[in-house]
Amino acid sequence: MKDKKLLSDAHPALPALVKDLDNHPQSRRHFLRTATLLGVSASSAYLLASKILGDGPGLIPVASAQEPESAREQILRVAMTVHPLTDPAKYEFTEMANVTRHICESLTYSNPDGITMPQLAKSWSASADLKTWTFNLRRDVQWHNGDSFDVEDVLFNINRWLNPTIGSANLGSFDAMTESVTYGGSTSKRKRSGAIERVDRFTFRLHTAQPTLSIPENFAAYFAAIVHRDFSGHFGNEPVGTGPYRLAEYEEGKKAILKRSGKPYWGAQPTLDEIHYYDTGDKPVQMLEALARGQVDMVYSMDVRTLELANALPDTSIYEIKSSATGVARMNVKQAPFDNIDVRKAIQACIDPSAFPTQSFNGRGSIAEHHHVGPMHPEYYELPRLTQDYDRARELLKLAGYGAGLNITIDCGNTNGLWQQSICQIIKEQLAPAGINLKVNIITKSEYWKIWKTTPFGITTWGHRSLGTMVLNLAYRTGVPWNETGYANPDFDAALDKANSLINIEQRREAMKDVQKILQDDAIIIQPVWRPAFFVARDYVKGLVPNASRLHHFEKVTLT
Repeated sequence: MKDKKLLSDAHPALPALVKDLDNHPQSRRHFLRTATLLGVSASSAYLLASKILGDGPGLIPVASAQEPESAREQILRVAMTVHPLTDPAKYEFTEMANVTRHICESLTYSNPDGITMPQLAKSWSASADLKTWTFNLRRDVQWHNGDSFDVEDVLFNINRWLNPTIGSANLGSFDAMTESVTYGGSTSKRKRSGAIERVDRFTFRLHTAQPTLSIPENFAAYFAAIVHRDFSGHFGNEPVGTGPYRLAEYEEGKKAILKRSGKPYWGAQPTLDEIHYYDTGDKPVQMLEALARGQVDMVYSMDVRTLELANALPDTSIYEIKSSATGVARMNVKQAPFDNIDVRKAIQACIDPSAFPTQSFNGRGSIAEHHHVGPMHPEYYELPRLTQDYDRARELLKLAGYGAGLNITIDCGNTNGLWQQSICQIIKEQLAPAGINLKVNIITKSEYWKIWKTTPFGITTWGHRSLGTMVLNLAYRTGVPWNETGYANPDFDAALDKANSLINIEQRREAMKDVQKILQDDAIIIQPVWRPAFFVARDYVKGLVPNASRLHHFEKVTLT
């Protein structure tokens, strides 16, 4: 009876989702992700899945307060780059958010199963056409300064995100709430009139121009933390949040010390008393050395090349993260010679992706297809694999006016490991037979992040997104802040709009065929491989769960 009431009260698409799960055209994980996005509580979604499919992965519960079982001091020390803590809406690195998210929370979060869960939002619901989203906020949340959290804080944040002068990646995530606008001859986005509605002190609605399934999950992005309504632009100087920790000490490039806030907290108190982030150097081997010397308990990230070193350390565990993390060698289509599609297609025709997993990741990576969507994404459509074709590459170069050869440079900052340099070297070797001479320009990590959106040709690391449409919204839509290629194709934008709107997985996958093909045919990126990711911790650190987004969830972590 309860199941019938749930089906009748929930989104009208839920019965079809249940039927599809029962007939097995979709996975348990896809059902759980989609049902919770539509507003079904996680516990109800897991219960429905279990009743249909039998016992499966259980719900990962919200952490409950508990005392440590030993007298070990509950201070977790993590080796990780400590970036500037400026404006969370403009964060470009997960490491920034790992410091901030313990202090400043979001409306939703993704649990280790990849399921969107409530945080500052208590619940949400969507209209049948996925164009109106109603969010209900928790009523028991206080800011560290004693102010009560309510809808004004949320509206302040969303309005900032959709202001083109801020430059937040949220403009891409919430594209359906924006309109195009031209500034100084270039296209950007801004909030569309009527996109946000204040219902009451703890309720708001979003009105989108196109149906969009991922709205709740977009609020879980690491650049979507909710700051106080009086925030003026620099979190390191005004670290007011709603979370269980406060920023006790902070020094860019050196350390960030978090301690329990001592203020009333709406949720269960975590076990750790303090979390210390130490910048031990931006190379994985330096972080590993800090672990070996006993200076830290955990390393945020490891290069595949340091696995053997990590395996040699006693009393440690290596955690492998399954995700859609990757690296793209991207060409800026507004800059010569990459403004010529024949040049881009010639470069793409030289690539044999099968060489990259073995040579760059010791066989641990997997082959990608130059469109930034992969088999780990539920909506992925398998296209015929492109093959290396030097005759075609030479023909295209001749058409582009480079029959005598082409000299180009790629900027490489090795921003999270030498694997990026390895990929560039393989590309260099594969381009040479077609008469393309590639120079690999090695620069520092900080130098690369200054130019990543403007360099004509560069290799950029991209983190995990659970839906392929999410990363495409961020990186390739016309006028969005993280569009590093300068790509602007109305046909691509329209095809992506259609894919964003579909709930049925088979229909969504069919729509993605066009999205992926357009991106692949326009040859704006060389993306030959999905990369593996790892971190390592001492065995006395208990309760760590690998997270695809590499966001730290330490609510249940203890030191024993």
